[in-house]
This record gives sequence, C-alpha cells and structure tokens, in this order.
Amino acid sequence: MLQCQQIHRSFGGLKALSAVDLSVEAGEIVGLIGPNGSGKTTLTNVVTGFYPPQEGRVLLSGQDVTGWRPHRVARLGVARTFQNLALFRGLSALENILLGRHVHTRAGVLSAALYWWWGRTEETRQRRVVEEVIDFLQLEAVRDEPVELLPLGLQKRVELARALAAEPRLLILDEPMAGMNQEEKEYMARFILDTREERGAAILLIEHHMDVVMGVCDRVAVLDHGVKIADGPPPRVGGAPAVIAAYLGEADHAS
Repeated sequence: MLQCQQIHRSFGGLKALSAVDLSVEAGEIVGLIGPNGSGKTTLTNVVTGFYPPQEGRVLLSGQDVTGWRPHRVARLGVARTFQNLALFRGLSALENILLGRHVHTRAGVLSAALYWWWGRTEETRQRRVVEEVIDFLQLEAVRDEPVELLPLGLQKRVELARALAAEPRLLILDEPMAGMNQEEKEYMARFILDTREERGAAILLIEHHMDVVMGVCDRVAVLDHGVKIADGPPPRVGGAPAVIAAYLGEADHAS
C-alpha cells in the first residue's frame, strides 16, 4: 500500500530524515514511534505531499507519487488526521465531517446551478456516506453541536470521522490520542481496530502512548533523529536496546 524508499528531508542545516525506508501493507496497522523531534510528522508530511523529499521515492500501491501535491495524493485514497486539531470552528460536527467528502464530489458549482437535480442527487449520495460514518463512530448525539464546544476526545473523534468520510485505503493518524484520558483512549483504540477490520483500511499510526501502539499494531517502526533504528513486531521492537536508549538515553539505559 505504501513504500517510502530512502527518504531524505532537511530544513536548512537540520536533517529531519536520513535514508528512511518504511512500508505499510494492505490491511496492516503500522506504528511509527520515536522521541519528540525524531521526524515522524515530517515523514507523514512527505507521504501526503506537504513536503517533497529532497531524495528518495514515495509509492502508493506501486505508483510513484513523489512530489505530488496533497490533493492528488488524497484522490488516491490517502486521508489523515493531524497532531494539532485541524477542525473548522463555527461549523458543526456534521459539517466538518462532510468536508471529508470533497475528494469524491463530482458536481461543480456551475453544473449544480444548471442541473439542480444533479446537485441534489450528489448531496444525497455524500450525506449517505457521512451518516454511516457518524453511526460507526457513535457521534449521533453531537452531530449538530459546534465542534469548539465538544470535549477534546469527541473533537478527535470528529477529525477521525472526517478522514473516514474520504473512504481512505491508507489512513494516517498523527497522535490521535494526545490529551485523552484512559477511557477515551480505549474508545479510540477500538475504533482504529474496527476501521481496519470493517473498512479494510491500512493504517499508519503515530502515537506516544506505548501501551496503545503495542496493543493494536501489527508492526512498529522507530525513528530517532531522522534515522530508522528499528522495524518489526511490537514485542521485539519494544525490547530492542537501541529503542530503549533512544527513549531513556544511553546513560540511563546503561545504569
């Protein structure tokens, strides 16, 4: 589903990614972890077209999309959530989720104005998908609430719903559980597993909560200072000396 091959990305003199390889197979949940500043979000921005790599290639289902703009990548079935919430304040949960359907909308302003029935049919089709996503993520009770009035856990769920409304084949979740309490984390973990099982989406999960990563991921890749230092099954990666040193520091690990 996704192949990142020898990705390099620098910002001025800061080398954010150095020869990073990463793959996500169809139907797989891959965790991407590492200390703050290790390059996780930079890598996802490269995959989704926000930053072009200076070296290396990105392939989606075998197609080279290196340097493509974000809207072209999205049309290939890639959707994401963001580390910092990117919801539209002043709009309801329903309206925010509807925005996730833009990649599937066919009726333009002119065509909808000239052929009102086409625009009406298009809106009905889009709303049908959105209503199903709202039911899937149990958001019925807050569908008409302004998103800025919702608790953080529900806002995160609305952002996930907006991504799912795009019907992605590859879903990238950038710290979807940041700031959540234990109950909210358990809900989100269940929704992530259900998304894979019921919707068949491959998932790249960036997350600092190691219990969640180890519990839901099939495989885990670890970045440290822009370099991939481990990749494999969660138990093996979690116990790797290089990974422990990256999180705790060499001196602490030695002690």
